[in-house]
Amino acid sequence: MNEFERRPIRSIGVLTGGGDCPGLNAVIRAVVKTAHRHNYSVIGIRNGWKGIVEGKVEPLTDCSVTGILPKGGTILGTSRTNPFKDEEDVARMLMHLEKFGIDVLIAIGGDDTLSVAARLHEMGIRVIGIPKTIDNDLSCTDYTFGFDTAVSIVTDAIDRLHTTAESHQRIMVLEVMGRHAGWIATFSGIAGGADQILIPEVPFDFDEVCDSLRGRFNRGKTFSIVVVAEGAKPKEMKEAVTASERVDEFGHEQLGGIGQLLGRELERRLGVETRVTVLGHVQRGGSPTAHDRVLASRFGVTAIEQIAEGNFGVMVAQQGDRIVPVPLADVCRLKTVDMDLFNMAKIFF
Repeated sequence: MNEFERRPIRSIGVLTGGGDCPGLNAVIRAVVKTAHRHNYSVIGIRNGWKGIVEGKVEPLTDCSVTGILPKGGTILGTSRTNPFKDEEDVARMLMHLEKFGIDVLIAIGGDDTLSVAARLHEMGIRVIGIPKTIDNDLSCTDYTFGFDTAVSIVTDAIDRLHTTAESHQRIMVLEVMGRHAGWIATFSGIAGGADQILIPEVPFDFDEVCDSLRGRFNRGKTFSIVVVAEGAKPKEMKEAVTASERVDEFGHEQLGGIGQLLGRELERRLGVETRVTVLGHVQRGGSPTAHDRVLASRFGVTAIEQIAEGNFGVMVAQQGDRIVPVPLADVCRLKTVDMDLFNMAKIFF
């Protein structure tokens, strides 16, 4: 046991990393309010891992979190910083943990943020992870907060596209988020009555998609809705379509463009006017749903309870109706769409 692990817990640091997400402020609020019940002080770290590298922190009080429950985004700011890309950044991070008296670190984020947290735990830093991603693609948890809000936003978009598609007898292609997993596309596609759902887990065949839509027109259906995840790709392509060659600090390319590619090909092959809508960051924004507010609050409360019990190196997760701790080492694996659910969706194609 190192000196960091031996010292009593008085102060908890909390950060939000990766993409912003509805429900982040609900977690921060729950962490602060529950921590104060255990007589812990809370230090907010600005802009994710970048903030602890640069030493940008602020105290979080009850007043700090008043009124933030329904707000989207994060009051702490966020970034896609990977401190382990530079040994000097790691040293600065450890120095600032000591300087600001942070005894435990709560990292709220997806697989990239939590992979950093897992490495810090291996170094003897007391860490708790809280899962955050609108993509719902983190293993060991049934759901992540932000997912329900994103699905609600996409479903509303599909409902709106239905009316214009029917009025103009068009094919409407809707590109949604989902780099490696098509949870958003699958859930919203089912909820919105999409006529085709294309996801990264199942490379698609242009001929099969066209045959399916052509069959709809032959049966008298005058329009079609196609939902495609940004990471979906045709069988003949090895890689997903990218919007830019730039990569972030974790090596991820910016995806985007499969909707346009699909729209052009459908119009060429079927001779039906086709329009493409890319929701993009609209899916991340706005107020979280009631479901996400409750789930985020439960995660925040349970994270502090784990600290009080001396249980570190874990992520809090939803499994069934319970919020439980799972080892951080187990969580940074991709959770892909349940094929039973996806096959059920095909019934409605």
